Amino acid sequence: MNIRAAILFNGTALSRAAWSLASLAAMASNAARAEDSDPIVVTAARSVLPANALPLTIDVIDQESLNQQVAIGGSIVDAVSALTPSFSPTRQKLSGAGETLRGRSPLYAINGIPQTAPLRDGARDGFTIDPFFVDRVELIYGSNALQGIGGTGGIVNQVTVAPPKSDGLSGRMLMQGNADTGFHGDGVGGKVAGLLARRGGRWDAMVGAAYEKRGVFYDGHGNRIGTDLTQGETQDSRSWSLFGRFGYALSDTARLDLTMSRFQLKGEGDYVASNGDYRIDRPTSSVRGTPPGVPATSRTESAALTLTDTDLAGGNLIAQIFFNRSRDTYGGEIAPIATFQDAALAPIGALFDQSQNRSRKYGGKLSYERTIPGFEALTAIVGVDALYDLTEQRLIATGRSWVPPTDYRSIAPFAQANLALFDKKLRIAAGIRHEDVKIGIDDYTTLASYGGFAVSGGTPRFSDTLVNGGVILEPWAGIRAYASYAEGYTVPDVGRIARAVGQAGVDIDDYVNIEPIVSNNREVGVEVKRGPFDASAAYFWSTSKNGSLLVQTAIGAPFEIQRQRVEIQGLELNLSVKTPLPGLTLSTGYAHLIGRTDGNATDGVDKVDRDLDGANISPDRLNLAASYVHGPLSARIQTQFFLARQFERAPGNYNPLYRFDGYDVTDLSLRYQTGFGALTLSAQNIFDTFYIDYYSQTVRPNDNAHYFAGRGRNVTLSWDYRF
Repeated sequence: MNIRAAILFNGTALSRAAWSLASLAAMASNAARAEDSDPIVVTAARSVLPANALPLTIDVIDQESLNQQVAIGGSIVDAVSALTPSFSPTRQKLSGAGETLRGRSPLYAINGIPQTAPLRDGARDGFTIDPFFVDRVELIYGSNALQGIGGTGGIVNQVTVAPPKSDGLSGRMLMQGNADTGFHGDGVGGKVAGLLARRGGRWDAMVGAAYEKRGVFYDGHGNRIGTDLTQGETQDSRSWSLFGRFGYALSDTARLDLTMSRFQLKGEGDYVASNGDYRIDRPTSSVRGTPPGVPATSRTESAALTLTDTDLAGGNLIAQIFFNRSRDTYGGEIAPIATFQDAALAPIGALFDQSQNRSRKYGGKLSYERTIPGFEALTAIVGVDALYDLTEQRLIATGRSWVPPTDYRSIAPFAQANLALFDKKLRIAAGIRHEDVKIGIDDYTTLASYGGFAVSGGTPRFSDTLVNGGVILEPWAGIRAYASYAEGYTVPDVGRIARAVGQAGVDIDDYVNIEPIVSNNREVGVEVKRGPFDASAAYFWSTSKNGSLLVQTAIGAPFEIQRQRVEIQGLELNLSVKTPLPGLTLSTGYAHLIGRTDGNATDGVDKVDRDLDGANISPDRLNLAASYVHGPLSARIQTQFFLARQFERAPGNYNPLYRFDGYDVTDLSLRYQTGFGALTLSAQNIFDTFYIDYYSQTVRPNDNAHYFAGRGRNVTLSWDYRF
């Protein structure tokens, strides 16, 4: 299938974009900041080689850009989505189900530590640390196995703040307030955060805390946005976060770091949903009320001990052990959930219950990189990763097990090589990784709503050798082209599959639905970073023969997993230009994605014949932005155009109900550095556009209880100070 060349959007969107750019251009009057010429090293790539030496599409969201976007949208997920055209528009909920990168789920990590539970994805992995403690976000696009299991769509690695560089006391503090433009009392929120750091000789320490209260969200019509009681909300919630980093320099090149964090976000439980009506485009709203049970909550605790030595026998050593524990509670609905009913416990329709994901993982990462003695043009990396995970999903009101306790064990040795030729104008990269996986599930019985079937447990094992390779040509500094092939590895959401077994006689040892997913990413790209221009173009295509799709079989039913062939291809274009007007930079980005699947995986014909839906692929998008810097003043205005599309849900069948009408949202940020801290005024959706969010339009378009509008105009005022 060919990539469409035309981009269509309406005149209103064009006029708004023109207003956005013109209004900011009028503020321009002085010189731009000097460009940082240091090479960018991306830690998520498991190499100290600069990003331009790797055959990958890589972006780094630095701290300034990250803080700017978090002030606008409120979270790291919102920041990544706003700046990445091939990332799905966020649901503005606590759940990230259906949010994809290049049509597949990304792997969220903190300092390389995976945040996703591989066996039962609770879709909360984007909310595991407060953004205040994150220095930058590294994005690696496309399927790969660089960080092990889960990177089928790419890697979103959150790198925490670095230790202090000089002796003495330093720190940072933040105070922030947020409100909808109607300044409703229940729509007001705020945040306070602080970080203290001290270094003395070989020792250094950092400790910090953050607290945030979020108010209710209002849409472009001034109405409260509907509450998703089950999956959870970021609106009407409170979050607490603690962070600590303690380091010791063993020598001039060796260092030991202990990093710990705890994050909890909990709903206030002050509102219940009031159904909308999709037939007249009236969204679900919220009214005062007390939902049953415990409000939806997400809690994550992490610790990692890392040893680094940048000159161990002439090479770079990184050794890490980590522990991660999460407990995600899903709220209960006013009407008891049908899936949880059991006539043996209470009359059908009278039993209240809610679920909780419990995951505990620990593991280690070891890698050593150096040039080959006597052949310094060749850089090699060898290492091994180990991951152990225990996950269970329980029904906490009745003590039943919805997803039985499931063990996951993975051992993965790997090796990478990078050969530089012709004075580094040509590079050849290649790598191999062997995944050995064992999954353990004891005998269990499914819930009564699935038939109450007895399932024989087992310990299925899988192993696969994953390869990657690429060529990078950089004939002149700042101009490069690359072509690459990489394989990613993950398992489907085993928890969803195990809980939904609907027949007798199933033995986990030979149940085909839990076989792993191997996805690949073929890619060609060109980048130009010279003078005032920073431009890139990448075309990719990706397939998985036995993919994993989220499918909802009926309104209100839980999403379950179906195994189908998946093919995705896409085009990404990005351009940033420093204009002749000092301090003014204009940028644009565009992504076009096509996703197809085999809708009848049991007919014996291995052929894709229908579109992926909105739960599994993002819409095409055009981003426009203008940034301005002059002395203590900086500003940015950005518009995101999510382009309309239809979905072929069966061969030749374009159901008009499942379509995306498209919308555009414009945001603004103004920052002024004073002698005592900086003041930032941010506004999301400055035109107060009313729209139904992408997920509701394309996945649940006739579900009146989950027909959600997007957030209308809201403003954030911040003061932050460093010392």
